[in-house]
Amino acid sequence: MIWGKNRDAAAYRGVHPRLDRALACLTEEFLAGVGTETKQLEGDALYVTRFDYRTLPFEETFFEAHRRYLDVHVMREGCERVDVAHPDGLTLREHRDDFYGLRGDAEQSVILRPGDFLVVFPGDAHRLKIAVGEPAAVSKVVFKILVYE
Repeated sequence: MIWGKNRDAAAYRGVHPRLDRALACLTEEFLAGVGTETKQLEGDALYVTRFDYRTLPFEETFFEAHRRYLDVHVMREGCERVDVAHPDGLTLREHRDDFYGLRGDAEQSVILRPGDFLVVFPGDAHRLKIAVGEPAAVSKVVFKILVYE
């Protein structure tokens, strides 16, 4: 997991070439142009989508994890809590393709606000959409990056 500010994204380059490309896109101009239709940057290996939704009460959320993809979550508007845990301590709820839905307790939490990003690597279970206070509107851009073919 990496949590940071968009303005500091260059400090995290060098981990993976596709992550470098996504981090280079953390500019106001690029993020403003991302729509709710998936935008392919390198086909299925690197793509980005904007999500607009309302955060949820904690009890309505669950963890997800992936084995092949890492995610970069970039907050545009609103805020949400994201919990992170190692999947070994969680219980499988559902599985399809590269999506694993899980239940259990968090090991770490971060609050994403406008200007923040969070990188979750394959194997980092992350519980999204948790309301900070009351449920509220959020707009977030998510990059999906294929790490393991």
